[in-house]
Amino acid sequence: MTDQIDTDYELGQDNVQILGLDIHNPVFLISGLSIVAFVLLTLMFQDGATEFFGWLRPFLTSTFDWFFLLSANIFVVFCIFLMVSPLGKVVLGGPDAEPEYSYIGWFAMLFAAGMGIGLMFFGVAEPMSHFSSSMGGTTVEDGVRTDWAPLGAAAGDAIAARDLGMAATIFHWALHPWAIYAVVALALALFAYNFHLPLTLRSAFYPLFGERVWGWTGHIIDTLAVFATLFGLATSLGFGTEQALAGLNHLFGTPTGDVARVVLITVITAAALISVLRGLEGGVKVLSEINIALAALLMLFVILVGPTAAIFETLVAGGIAYAKELIPLSNPFGREDANFAQGWTSFYWAWWISWSPFVGMFIARVSRGRSVREFVFCVIVIPTMVTVLWMASFGGTAIDQVIADPEAPVKAAALELKLFEMLKDLPVAWLTSFLGIVLVIVFFVTSSDSGSLVIDTITAGGKTDAPVAQRVFWCTFEGLVAAALLLVGGSQALNALQAMAVSTGFPFTIVLLLMCVSVLIGLMRTRRAGR
Repeated sequence: MTDQIDTDYELGQDNVQILGLDIHNPVFLISGLSIVAFVLLTLMFQDGATEFFGWLRPFLTSTFDWFFLLSANIFVVFCIFLMVSPLGKVVLGGPDAEPEYSYIGWFAMLFAAGMGIGLMFFGVAEPMSHFSSSMGGTTVEDGVRTDWAPLGAAAGDAIAARDLGMAATIFHWALHPWAIYAVVALALALFAYNFHLPLTLRSAFYPLFGERVWGWTGHIIDTLAVFATLFGLATSLGFGTEQALAGLNHLFGTPTGDVARVVLITVITAAALISVLRGLEGGVKVLSEINIALAALLMLFVILVGPTAAIFETLVAGGIAYAKELIPLSNPFGREDANFAQGWTSFYWAWWISWSPFVGMFIARVSRGRSVREFVFCVIVIPTMVTVLWMASFGGTAIDQVIADPEAPVKAAALELKLFEMLKDLPVAWLTSFLGIVLVIVFFVTSSDSGSLVIDTITAGGKTDAPVAQRVFWCTFEGLVAAALLLVGGSQALNALQAMAVSTGFPFTIVLLLMCVSVLIGLMRTRRAGR
């Protein structure tokens, strides 16, 4: 193969027109019909589905924990290599390409798409969970033991437990997940903008599979990407639904049962549909910037009104603990803290990987004109810094409340209520709790909207101007899948969501590892060709 990748593939040549839809055959049909069948079968056989989902997640995370951890480490090392190597000089779109968005708009969109709902749900819940377990005890979250004392916190040492808990939290939300996103985003942007291939997952494998990417090899890759994206989104939307309902019940006493879940998902999906109809500029971009502003306002309030000194102490000490414990936390083999690696880390890495087609393609669409070095640095380092500050602010405040009062309500609260119990100890709690609910809902809308945009692009063969009706279809079914998984999960609703994220993240991990090889080949050819 020459340095120039030449292909006679014409964008959308395999598409067929059905009822005004521009459908890529067979990706749209296979993935669309499979998702419809999944929703129907899950609702028809709820008892069997509940039992299956209860078995699936622990089986995958206990059997393949080493694979998830090792793969995530490879992605981090690969991204660091790209930043420091001469390949980092390559510009996405060619030497003359200019960025389409300002840094502020760019950061807002990638951050809101990347992990908005997750930060709201786990910002207090995860630091508190690790703080409790690293005190030397064993906590149970959704049936999973989370003890991990072998990493060094002495029982009864609250400060050591706080630092170690923050190290574990930062580990799950910093370099590793954003490296996963960066790999996919870079692959899509490189082959779309520098090699003029369709903006879809199969294009990233042209150096490895050649013209076969336009056949069944590519169909399988794109279909896996659709499944991973949709179930990864459904997991996040489920978390958001549970937290929003808990917050509304906490403030106004509204119900939290199955009917309330369905109603809330319906209302938010309708809002996402409105955003879909407004398009990228008028919908996702505007909502993302609003959400980032509101999130920054809430975080600033917590920092200024909460235990400011304790927050910054947690930030510094937690960051140092993260750097110190990064290697033990990343170790994929011979773990003494298997419950932590399987119950938390393996799920997280699978979740981030299942999100990667969605977040990666969305980031790629708004990143033309950035150099590879600038792109990788900004996608990994900037969100990591913001995430660490967020976790230290919310988690650090909650931990400080428990250190001051071991019986503080936030300690025993359910995961979805911990944020609101933490805010209750601060001034104007009703206002900040309401703002928290608004943030969860708007993050829900932006995730659903941008996710629909991405799935539609994949199922339309890489076309970014496919009929809006197709985005409406995918946006609707994202809500239906989340509702179905929450309904069959019953009291363990989040287990069903997590099981599907892990099950789709596992095969897609293999796809990402191959993608690293393909990106390396593509960058070397681009560099030699001066493109």
